[in-house]
Amino acid sequence: MTTSTIYEPVVPRTERSLSLRGVNYSVSEWGDTDAPLFVYLHGWADAGSTFQFVVDQLAGSWRVVAPDWRGFGRSKCECRSYWFPDYLADLHALLEVYSPERPVRLIGHSMGGNVASLYAGTMPERVRSLVNVEGFGLIDSNPGDAPQHYRDWLQAEARDPDFSRYPDFDALAHRIRKRSPEMSVAAAAFVAREWATQESDGRIRLRADPRHKLPNPVLYRRAEARACWNATTAEVLLISGARSSFADRYAGSADDVYPEAVRRVIPDAGHMLHFETPAALAATIEDFFSPTL
Repeated sequence: MTTSTIYEPVVPRTERSLSLRGVNYSVSEWGDTDAPLFVYLHGWADAGSTFQFVVDQLAGSWRVVAPDWRGFGRSKCECRSYWFPDYLADLHALLEVYSPERPVRLIGHSMGGNVASLYAGTMPERVRSLVNVEGFGLIDSNPGDAPQHYRDWLQAEARDPDFSRYPDFDALAHRIRKRSPEMSVAAAAFVAREWATQESDGRIRLRADPRHKLPNPVLYRRAEARACWNATTAEVLLISGARSSFADRYAGSADDVYPEAVRRVIPDAGHMLHFETPAALAATIEDFFSPTL
């Protein structure tokens, strides 16, 4: 795969480094600083910079900010464990930098959608509009599983997890397209270089802390998530991919997520809509946000 087949961004991206709660955060920024702002939150093992495909399809003028979560992408974190509430606190600190006076428009994909949804109910005065893309929570846990969960976590602390290495960027791009076949070869090549870096031996290593793979000792309690959803005052748009089985596999029924929300299903898209159907996703987002301008 030559450099000529790597996706060429249309809208220039700048990278900003911020110290947030002891973490060296990398934040992607697009657009003029005086344009209407929205903040994008990526999913597990992704990076904020891969929202480039959607930014390039936006018809209007927007200021887009997309952090790499702690321990993902180019953000650096000396963490032994990753606790979900830290993502909310990191987001709160980020918004104090980019929009300290005004509530913001938030977009979250998958894990980022779950963070955004919890935050919107926890700090409703800070969120103006919310777009949740395939972030429908998780299947409810069984309290009786708690002892084993804690045991698994304690025993996993002694292990040294790792992500797979790849012989070259082509191999990683092939893996990306296998999971998201609707995306182009050039787009997959771009994502491979945003997700990973080349080591001194030539192998490709993901820009993600392997400790993200350790089991979470805290059980997921859907009732608590639902309480946050119910406390949300922002207008909410739920977006899903017509070909995605994510909700069925990982979240159970998504019907109880914001029953009053606007819902849109994008055809020909799986879970990674920003890779597979960026034009349709951009149009859906703008259609929802534009009345609030």
